[in-house]
Amino acid sequence: MTHTLVFRGVRAIDPESALDAVVDVVVEGGRVTRVGRGAGKDFVAGERVRVVELEGAWLLPGLVDIHAHLREPGAEGKEDVASGLRAAAAGGFVDVCCMPNTRPVNDSRVVTEMLVSKARALGGVRLHPIGAITMGQKGVELTEMADLKDAGAVAVSDDGRCVTSSHVMRRALEYAATFDLPLIQHAEDHALTEGAQMHEGTMSTRLGLRGWPRVAEDVIVARDLLLAEYVGARYHVAHVSTAGSVRLLREAKARGVAVTAEVTPHHLLLTDQALLGYDTACKVNPPLREPEDVEALRRALTDGTIDCVATDHAPHGVLDKHVEMAEAAPGMIGLELCLPLLLGLVRQGVLPLGRLVEALTSAPARVVGLEPPRLRDGARADLVLVDPRARWTIDPARLRTKSRNTPFAGKEVEGRVAMTVCEGRVVHE
Repeated sequence: MTHTLVFRGVRAIDPESALDAVVDVVVEGGRVTRVGRGAGKDFVAGERVRVVELEGAWLLPGLVDIHAHLREPGAEGKEDVASGLRAAAAGGFVDVCCMPNTRPVNDSRVVTEMLVSKARALGGVRLHPIGAITMGQKGVELTEMADLKDAGAVAVSDDGRCVTSSHVMRRALEYAATFDLPLIQHAEDHALTEGAQMHEGTMSTRLGLRGWPRVAEDVIVARDLLLAEYVGARYHVAHVSTAGSVRLLREAKARGVAVTAEVTPHHLLLTDQALLGYDTACKVNPPLREPEDVEALRRALTDGTIDCVATDHAPHGVLDKHVEMAEAAPGMIGLELCLPLLLGLVRQGVLPLGRLVEALTSAPARVVGLEPPRLRDGARADLVLVDPRARWTIDPARLRTKSRNTPFAGKEVEGRVAMTVCEGRVVHE
């Protein structure tokens, strides 16, 4: 059993610690004990000391995902806690927050405790359940949020089902604020999206598919921001997808509203044109939008209007996707592909590297109140070693997740997670 890990000559990048330098990093007893030039020179590789040297490698704080679907309980054929956390480790994530739209819904202490204990027994990366806002995600009766928090929930959300009643939303915000729980809203006015298969625009007209207008997201975000401001609660917008939402968020933040937001890799990389040819792998919720939305999302992530990146990892079986568009389940896998795909935006000069690292580490951790992974003396050793020059082709069959649903199959990417360390333990290599 190795007790000491020594990373030699790595480019350590941690915006929180204003660190971007080629240094040695020493890990002992689950903590980072030394960071600096030559800090690891006295260590000799042996039974209790492991020296890691990878030319040109980057060492980042461990990544944090605040929006993933692990499908347990109820749909373990698509994913379960064990496979989901293996995929997370392979993607460089040390903290994963799982959404409550399971079967049964995570609206109780029992389900939350089961998920926490299952993940703990695996001894890999950390799992943090998100509890439902309403019982059964039906949008009527509030859950026992105190119980959920006590059992380990870090936030509440009816993900996939928007809380459309203003009365219920107001009460939910008040109740969540009592326990200092962020409320995560899936912003979608279901009355405006009934039967919709993709974004409403020229593409949907061309494909003859019912469209989902941007305003279905915008009206909910606008209403919720007013309610959150009135109540004084922490409000978080899941998977922002429209230029309108960005405008509303920017304005609310300028007013001092306690609002945060996330964006997914696919909404930063793809437009509704990806659905030409009726590719069900590109059917997601909210849908892929138009180039001007993608541009607005990229700018908002760069300037901090959108706080963080979340994968919205949504595993599905073959039969969920190999059907006609109207029958196909929405969503795509993301845990293992998030970092390599977004490094492409860094290379294109769209997103600064430091901002991407922050958006995948300290920013999401702050949204749900987790200890942010850090690269400094005394910090918990949650680290990810990246080989930025490794070129590889995405082959879904070789990923750790149980599911294969991604439109990025066959795409060549540059940058690979070489090692993930959680609390000083190597959980992926």
